[in-house]
Amino acid sequence: MAPPDNDVLRALSLRCSLGGHEGATDVLTGISVGVREGELLAVTGPRGSGKTTLLRCLSGQLVAQEGEVWFDGVPVHTLPRAQRERLRRDRFGWIDPEPGLVPELTAWENAALPLLLRGISHRAARATATEWLERLDVGAAARKRPAALPHAQRQRVAIARALVTTPSVLFADEPTATLHRADGAQVLRTLTAAARSHGITVLLATHDPDVAALADRALALIDGRHAGPVPPATGAEGVSACSLSV
Repeated sequence: MAPPDNDVLRALSLRCSLGGHEGATDVLTGISVGVREGELLAVTGPRGSGKTTLLRCLSGQLVAQEGEVWFDGVPVHTLPRAQRERLRRDRFGWIDPEPGLVPELTAWENAALPLLLRGISHRAARATATEWLERLDVGAAARKRPAALPHAQRQRVAIARALVTTPSVLFADEPTATLHRADGAQVLRTLTAAARSHGITVLLATHDPDVAALADRALALIDGRHAGPVPPATGAEGVSACSLSV
């Protein structure tokens, strides 16, 4: 039974260990958190605190050894791998610290790739991708390939790619960690404005307090544990292997 609340995304008592049985290391220990529709939640903490692992569990990339993850009433933690992959493709967006663009494609083709893979027409995919590139102040680079763009612009293209399907939830894992502060601040402003204008829920992992200050609220982690008060959560626990879904 789904948790009795209106959170679009909710984790209950997550525990995730990585490594072999004898050398396993707890990365998350008893993490519970709920995120409302259209909310921007910052997941904060130093490097190695479990931020990325939490985002991967919430997005269905990882299945925790214990605990539950619910998205819009769907128990993500019990879905078969193929259904979790479909959920990530259809409802979630993801931004890494590095852009990870396809070098042979132009900026608009990189941004449009998720739409093209869905079978959207070339013309419609290009129009939507170009619109997002313009919103992110990189429309002038639409015809250029990644090698011709500075790093900050490549990251904007990667953000456009994550937003082009208008996902229900956007997971941003240290999206400005490799950028200079001025570039990072501008990228974050455009990212948050675009997400808010479309009611997209954002989970933003960061170790930078200035970045976290842009969020509606923050969840602080230290060594995979809550580092401060969090909303209460209740629910039964499910058990499965902690595994990476490629």
